Amino acid sequence: MAKSAQSRAAKSGGDSTPEEILTYYRDMLLIRRFEEKAGQLYGMGLIGGFCHLYIGQEAVVVGMQAAAEQGDTVITSYRDHGHMLACGMDAKGVMAELTGRRGGYSKGKGGSMHMFSREKGFYGGHGIVGSQVPLGTGLGFAHSYREDGKVTMCYLGDGAINQGQVYESFNMAALWKLPVVYVIENNKYAMGTSVQRSSAGTELYKRGVAYGIPGERVDGMDVMSVRKTGAAALAHAREGKGPFILEMMTYRYRGHSMSDPAKYRSKEEVAKMRQEHDPIDRLREYILSNKVADEAKLKDIDREIKDIVSAATEFAQQSPEPDPSELWTDVLLEA
Repeated sequence: MAKSAQSRAAKSGGDSTPEEILTYYRDMLLIRRFEEKAGQLYGMGLIGGFCHLYIGQEAVVVGMQAAAEQGDTVITSYRDHGHMLACGMDAKGVMAELTGRRGGYSKGKGGSMHMFSREKGFYGGHGIVGSQVPLGTGLGFAHSYREDGKVTMCYLGDGAINQGQVYESFNMAALWKLPVVYVIENNKYAMGTSVQRSSAGTELYKRGVAYGIPGERVDGMDVMSVRKTGAAALAHAREGKGPFILEMMTYRYRGHSMSDPAKYRSKEEVAKMRQEHDPIDRLREYILSNKVADEAKLKDIDREIKDIVSAATEFAQQSPEPDPSELWTDVLLEA
């Protein structure tokens, strides 16, 4: 890792304990290895439909979850596997859902983009760009109505930020002071068009100014910076001060989806990000240089993660496909 990246990592320790720091490392590594395996399975034809990988962006959701409280809720877009794992959903159930198997979280009927877990407070990945923002605002309204002291983290990308329903949601959240933190994962290219070419204003954290919503830009490749800033934003919303916008400056190493050759950026650009800003490498360097743990401990974590992903893959391949009768279930909920 470059010296500049090392120095930034060394300044971001904050007040995290050694145990917490190792948890961040473990959780980010789980997402990385899980997504790498998902990419392999997609290439083998074992995952159908679309598949959007989270490789490179792991620090965003891990840092935010580290700052969250039990009972807080999460909603995001179709790039959702990392969010599921960070919320504590079982890797076996997530992998089985990706492969369309009965043991998946949505019984194999939702696939990569559409699964959820009410038990873990994860209210889905959503395939329509920006659709999760009004839904996330609704989750915030539910917390406010119930007066339960919880906050919704609503994730969206730099592509979704220009959608009209986003600003209707901002207006309502500000008007009613809803406990929502809007987390913009700015990975620079949306589906394939750079922010500079698609957005008249590129300081996305300022998009709530017209509604009186405060915002902040964060190094989304530094998990401890994310945790620290995320904690402040969540506290703001939890204290009844209304919504907050966080713009996470992050980067995805793979294409928009598995079918995207990503020719809109150079290999040199991707390599530079990997070498100088990789969130896992940066945290690993911090752990070793500050003697949070030694190489042996990190190798133990590596082995643990490898076993979890292997077990998830085996479970997914052994789980049967849904029965055709499942076409008629979970269609209507009578309340």
